[in-house]
Amino acid sequence: MSNERHTIGVDFGTLSGRAVVVRVSDGAELGSAVFDYPHGVMDDSLFSSGAKLPPEWALQDPQDYLEVFKHTIPQAVKNAGIDARDVIGIGIDFTACTVMPVNADGTPLCFLSKHRNNPHAYVKLWKHHAAQPHADRINALARARNEAWMPRYGGKISSEWMLAKALQILEEAPEIYAAADRILEAADWVIWQLSNVETCNTCTAGYKANFQDGQYPSREFLGALNPGFADFAQEKLSKKLDALGARVGGLSAQAAAWTGLTPGIAVAVANVDAHVAVPAANAVQPGQMVLIMGTSTCHIMNGATLAEVPGMCGVVDGGVSPGMFGYEAGQSGVGDIFGWFVKHGVPPEYHVAARESGMDIHAHLTSLAQTQVPGEHGLIALDWWNGNRSVLVDTELSGMMIGMTLATRAPDIYRALIESTAYGTRTIIEAFEASGVPVKELVIAGGLIKNKMLLQIYADVTGRELSVAASSQGPALGSAIHAAVAAGVYPDIYAAASVMGKSIKSAFKPNLEHSRIYDSLYAEYKTLHDYFGRGANDAMKRLKAIRNQIKKS
Repeated sequence: MSNERHTIGVDFGTLSGRAVVVRVSDGAELGSAVFDYPHGVMDDSLFSSGAKLPPEWALQDPQDYLEVFKHTIPQAVKNAGIDARDVIGIGIDFTACTVMPVNADGTPLCFLSKHRNNPHAYVKLWKHHAAQPHADRINALARARNEAWMPRYGGKISSEWMLAKALQILEEAPEIYAAADRILEAADWVIWQLSNVETCNTCTAGYKANFQDGQYPSREFLGALNPGFADFAQEKLSKKLDALGARVGGLSAQAAAWTGLTPGIAVAVANVDAHVAVPAANAVQPGQMVLIMGTSTCHIMNGATLAEVPGMCGVVDGGVSPGMFGYEAGQSGVGDIFGWFVKHGVPPEYHVAARESGMDIHAHLTSLAQTQVPGEHGLIALDWWNGNRSVLVDTELSGMMIGMTLATRAPDIYRALIESTAYGTRTIIEAFEASGVPVKELVIAGGLIKNKMLLQIYADVTGRELSVAASSQGPALGSAIHAAVAAGVYPDIYAAASVMGKSIKSAFKPNLEHSRIYDSLYAEYKTLHDYFGRGANDAMKRLKAIRNQIKKS
């Protein structure tokens, strides 16, 4: 053992889990390890039976999450070169809203043979959008009843969230709903497995399950959706809510055996991957908007006052940091869009050239696209390949690109897709500021911080300087910071973030000439955004309806 103390943050992403060992005295990241989920995302068929899944489904197997603990933590400790006895706490973060039905002792229903082949028994990943009809009904009823909590979510809730997914289970698989003693976030389930303590974190309760002012939506509201849903909050949701940074309990003997850590060390309250990245960048003050950019982008910011922002994902008292109103908005497809294009739309010769130059295909396309000036390719795209989260909150929308000619090439499209996501972020920023929530600083975190062209485009499109999180593993670092608070090293998240979190200030500055061009292009984006997104032309929805009907037949 040494005099240095360490915590571990485990970041559960869409396709893999990552553990990072962090020194609590200065936030230094000493070692990490990654484990890819063996079952990945089931969006076409159920692995246990091979049965086809309907459109818009996205499932996972919770056994993959347990394997993350078993594989990554021992390896990360080894890579860090530390004694496992010097680890004093562990924290986790998770994608959300990612929900699963379990029985009273926490056993996932999909682990039971009688439910193994029922898709509703599995984890519904955040990007499971098949509950859209249920979300539509929830929204319509909330508007009709003038529910007080509705404006806290920008006037519309998402099909990704808890109520919509749980209602889908009730109405499409009532036997699964009846068998579930709890329907809970995967984030809280993995904490249950680490500590043997059932809990619910205030972050997902507020942002994803509509917990506001000390209560969930009323029994009367839920019963009006479906009489069998009236007691959902009372019967299916965890009763114990814990604040972020709190200590849930100690590491169980079983989890200690999985991980090689000491039984009884602090286990912190679970958190959401985007929200926990805020202290990792030491961006916990009002007006510091953190963009956590990966497969999707979440826009997270603390505010000193409560405001209603159209199309935001939510505002929750203490949802990001204690004593602040935490605001969230987001884009449901960013890195996923770029990944889709390189997989399905880039001609083979670009892949060959990338290999010959020793680059991956993203780096190769970036090297070609970064020589262009704004507007040179003549393209505008709408960034809705995975629907729109903010500010339209509509998963039925789809991607679009105009301006293509016979001269259009792959690097042009790649750059236009990146620009479209920057336009989407500018739309979100403008919505916040128009609602009286000032955005004083943009801080970029997540896996996409490595693409310098992308960051420069964001600076140019928004006309703002960008700070960049010092860590490329922001969520895992943020979870380790919360673990340090849970272990009692720091009194609160503000103190811990000031020591363990870091960002590089004004790392990217806008090119004023490029910003002027992008102002003109953004005006075109907004015209298309409102025309296709606000009901003037519902062609995207009609096309999706035709596709879904054909797939079902």
